Amino acid sequence: MAMIELKGIKKHFRDGEDRLNEVLRGIDLAVEQGAFIAIKGASGSGKTTLLSILGALLKPDSGEYRLGGETLFKDTAHDARVRNQMIGFVFQDHRLLAQYTVLENILLPTLAYQSMISKAQIDRAFELMRLTGIDTLADRYPSYLSGGESSRVALCRALVMNPLLVLADEPTGQLDADNARLIASLLADMNQKMGTTIIMVTHSDEISAYAKTIRILDKGYLR
Repeated sequence: MAMIELKGIKKHFRDGEDRLNEVLRGIDLAVEQGAFIAIKGASGSGKTTLLSILGALLKPDSGEYRLGGETLFKDTAHDARVRNQMIGFVFQDHRLLAQYTVLENILLPTLAYQSMISKAQIDRAFELMRLTGIDTLADRYPSYLSGGESSRVALCRALVMNPLLVLADEPTGQLDADNARLIASLLADMNQKMGTTIIMVTHSDEISAYAKTIRILDKGYLR
């Protein structure tokens, strides 16, 4: 059984004139553990919509989604637990909280279902910072970070819960070319060393080349 199974996923939205826009017309996708997939497509093709469904952030109109043997979109509380424990997110705008240090930002996902952070979780955060080259920045606040450093903090935060799946939405979109290649390389490295399954949305041919597999989202279908 594949780690991720999507069957017949459909999603539509209505525009300002109440016209129906069918974004996803029937997505079928099976992903094995340890895969690194890049999803490409034109602006407005539905890449972020698909990623939001994979992250259990957006319910499809119809279809089935199973992640690690768990069926999603049956119960909101269940979806929230799966999302926190099984899925890590890397966003284009990093979404770091300004009032927290680098270390605290990385550890935020650990507090979703517990009141205290364990020593093992702190140790994992420092190991991830070491692997991404930001271990000297643990006490620094986001306002003092460069774009590349902020991206690495976001990557560490996505991995701190040791998720089955990491979803990266245009993770290099706001970075210069050198930092973009660095983040893409780190994602590939984490995939290889940790076996973390990664699905990345990107418009860049160069960045998508770091993935093991490239899929194209076009006219509501994945090919």
